[in-house]
Amino acid sequence: MSTNSLEGGFVDAPVESAQAFRKIMNVMARPGLIEDLAVAAPPQPLSPAMGTLLLTLCDGQTSIFLAGEYDSAAVREWITFHCNAQFADAATCMFAIGNWSSLLPIDQYSIGTSQYPDRSATLIVEMDELTPHGQELSGPGIETVKHLSLPDTDAFQKNALLFPLGLDFYFTCGAKIAALPRTAKVIGIEEVA
Repeated sequence: MSTNSLEGGFVDAPVESAQAFRKIMNVMARPGLIEDLAVAAPPQPLSPAMGTLLLTLCDGQTSIFLAGEYDSAAVREWITFHCNAQFADAATCMFAIGNWSSLLPIDQYSIGTSQYPDRSATLIVEMDELTPHGQELSGPGIETVKHLSLPDTDAFQKNALLFPLGLDFYFTCGAKIAALPRTAKVIGIEEVA
């Protein structure tokens, strides 16, 4: 294990993880909200927001699938040291990490079962940009309407139809994070006048 794997975690874990957890839950409860979440300094290609999310939600009971360039020795060592998480394939993971194209197809991930809908996968998608523009969102946690720059429309519309089954999504971009739970409906793309 390289010495770089030992760096980049929380400095004050109880305080930083509690603050990060609040923001992570806030974006999931309020689809379309974008928060700053940059405490961790993980190895590339993990962003600070993605690293902070992993440090906060993952532990020895967590299984993670690393897609594409995210499946590297540096990332595996960092996650192993800081989270003690296990690695799994796409079909059995609890969390999947990558950019949108490397995570496809999304039907390879568990959507839960009728008895245990909570046993579905959560995809953590690193984006090139994350803005409050793009697809129109509605549903629980959205008072009127919100917009979020999503990498696809059709895939998220189909996912919402699976409720109470389905996938949940976190989107990260550098220091920013947003979320799209399976309860959110993606209506279409924002009309720009």
